[in-house]
Amino acid sequence: MSRTVYFDNAATTPLRSEVIERMTEVMKTNFGNASSSHSFGRSSKALIEQSRKTIAFFLNCSASEIVFTSGGTEADNLVLRSAVKDLKVEEIITSKIEHHAILHTVEALANEFGIIVTYVDLQPNGHINYGHLEALLQSSKKQLVTLMHINNEIGNKLDIERVAELCKTNDALFHSDTVQSVGHYILDLQAIPIDFIAASAHKFHGPKGIGFAFIRKNSGLKASIFGGEQERGYRAGTESIHNIVGMEEALKISYQNLEKERDYIGDLKQYFIDSLQKAFPKVEFNGDCSDNTDSTYTLINTCLPIAPEKAAMLQFQLDLKGIACSKGSACQSGSNQNSHVLSAILNEEQLKQPSVRFSFSAFNTKDEVDYVIEVLKNFVQ
Repeated sequence: MSRTVYFDNAATTPLRSEVIERMTEVMKTNFGNASSSHSFGRSSKALIEQSRKTIAFFLNCSASEIVFTSGGTEADNLVLRSAVKDLKVEEIITSKIEHHAILHTVEALANEFGIIVTYVDLQPNGHINYGHLEALLQSSKKQLVTLMHINNEIGNKLDIERVAELCKTNDALFHSDTVQSVGHYILDLQAIPIDFIAASAHKFHGPKGIGFAFIRKNSGLKASIFGGEQERGYRAGTESIHNIVGMEEALKISYQNLEKERDYIGDLKQYFIDSLQKAFPKVEFNGDCSDNTDSTYTLINTCLPIAPEKAAMLQFQLDLKGIACSKGSACQSGSNQNSHVLSAILNEEQLKQPSVRFSFSAFNTKDEVDYVIEVLKNFVQ
């Protein structure tokens, strides 16, 4: 009999029970509009501001620098659009393996405002060429660099401190999509001279539909959604109090358990890598995901030695066996197109082989890994 195994945590994570309990409590007792001046409104406002302070504490920044959004995509759009429209950025430097929240936004900005979009060179393993980035920054134009901290498909880890220093030295703004790293890595925003980051609660066992942008004080960024004065004018609209508090709770638990869960998940990832190599000696790993130093501990992207005639059915068969994984990002899972990330770093022959992303959380087990390996072995035979 088949079972269910959830190995698609890079797409979204299950809510922690403590988060559900906290959100339920708030929905029952704190229904006031935070913009209202009566006690119901003041109570809701206090919860929002406490959540803001908690998040700022874990990121070592000022609470006034945290702006709540509907998620990472909105946070990315807020920063990039305002940087071009209000800060008069003339050139955006990015890479071809960013999330589509970045790639599609910069394309739209190029069409709308005529900005230059420049792509930094990639190494064969998917890491950026830091020398090329430094060369690109030798410009008199007003520039913004946007590079993600953890790649959501191949797990490569950007040297975010190095990029931040390069940008600072060359008077360029630096934005990073940290959706896959907030809640999984320590980010000291006082120590790292970064201007903007984006985060999303559902990547660290919080609710969907809520995230935040870090906008460094006195950046000059302006609103992208107009209406009321919520979020100090950056983001109009009545706040989703239960989601904000749920995000706070999820982030708090993630950082309180960071070291223990990182060790557990990292061990699970290595066990999966070892098991795959034992079962399939010709297995390959995309990007740098088999290296736990230069990639995240939360995912692997593997190229399996499966005959082309079987390759198209792999994910379908895994799904039939109750195994949730992904051939790319969740945004592309319904598409027959190749992953834009893998297309940027693999050759045509490599792209013919099936590549699958397995991503992990503290709720996964080695027994689940064993089950997946057995299913894959039976499929290949």
